[in-house]
Amino acid sequence: MMSFSHLRNDFPTLCGDNAPAYLDNACVTLKPRQVIEAISDYYGKYPGCGGRSVHRYGTKVSKLVHESRNTISKFINSNSPNEVVFTSNATNSLNQIAKGLSWNKGDIILTGDREHNSNLVPWLQLQEEQGVEHRVVRSNPDNTFSMENFEQACADAGDRLKLVSISHVGNLDGVAVPVKEIAKVTHDFDALISVDGAQSTPHMKVDVQDLDIDFLSFSLHKMCGPSGMGGLWARYNLLENMRSIRAGGQTVVTSTYDSVEWAKPPSKFEGGLGNFSGMIASGAAIDYLSKIDMNAVHEHEIKLNRIMSDGIKHLDGIEIIGPENPEQRGGICSILMNDLPSHDIAIVLDEAAGVMVRSGQHCVHSWFNERGHPNGSLRASAYLYNTEEDAKLFADTFCEAVEAFS
Repeated sequence: MMSFSHLRNDFPTLCGDNAPAYLDNACVTLKPRQVIEAISDYYGKYPGCGGRSVHRYGTKVSKLVHESRNTISKFINSNSPNEVVFTSNATNSLNQIAKGLSWNKGDIILTGDREHNSNLVPWLQLQEEQGVEHRVVRSNPDNTFSMENFEQACADAGDRLKLVSISHVGNLDGVAVPVKEIAKVTHDFDALISVDGAQSTPHMKVDVQDLDIDFLSFSLHKMCGPSGMGGLWARYNLLENMRSIRAGGQTVVTSTYDSVEWAKPPSKFEGGLGNFSGMIASGAAIDYLSKIDMNAVHEHEIKLNRIMSDGIKHLDGIEIIGPENPEQRGGICSILMNDLPSHDIAIVLDEAAGVMVRSGQHCVHSWFNERGHPNGSLRASAYLYNTEEDAKLFADTFCEAVEAFS
């Protein structure tokens, strides 16, 4: 199996004697030196306005932003860089889809039952404001996707089915859904499929053409990129017909006092002065990942998850969310703490051993609340730069903390 330990030298926060065991990657990943330098270069060398100004700063920025867009386009195998829209995060991307498409009262939107609020709240908002109907497809008891329930939900919706919006990999538990099969059934009902790829694009090969999907939302801050950067990919004909939720500068070719000529995608969706340092640094991040075998990253994370899961599963009073087999949970080990204080234990892990994890409901309030777990879970999530030592340190320190609080 491929080793990634040599890459740790690229991440400044992992260099030195007191490097943490950073296991909060499902929230945000660390940044390699190449990304940090790209941000610094923008502000230090060419801090201009891309897309509008024709002086050398502006021209340089325009060129680098185009290169970044092209790099991302190739990474997900889109037909054209013009299908890639820069956003601030996957939440922004999903809201652009929700508020950009046209809806009729009674249209049905299907989601899973393990969705991040970003792929739940916009649909509930549409239900409240525009009279669409949001329906939830229930998972199997072990949190794996139920094709039987999904096919039945599609049949029940019939010709009212407008959109299926589903997380490729759940941030709750790391469980992946069969997107390609879901897309086929969705299209058989003449509906569109939107995929929340926030937890898949950083961790495995995602090919939008092979998956045959219509929309992909992703967060670049989960892919070694800068905070405040995300992306939306969509088929070009869909972008052409979508309403922009960021109308203003750059989104139009021209305007009069009573009319607008819209710019073509992606400019139509990127209103206002852009986060140029973020766009350029996002290209540096994806260029970094493009040189790595993403399938090998996925296997590496499973190996670390197995170490974490095997090291804690004997404990009384806790329960790992999702299937027992770590191969079905990617790099995420999410633990129901029941009566144990997850936030306190997360603090102890950091203070005692430099192990950084996430505690709480992870923006999946709906799943936890329905099951009576208001305190959520403690979640350790691995990435390419994590080591077997990180995983073992988490398991050992977690066991000690649980025993201390029991």
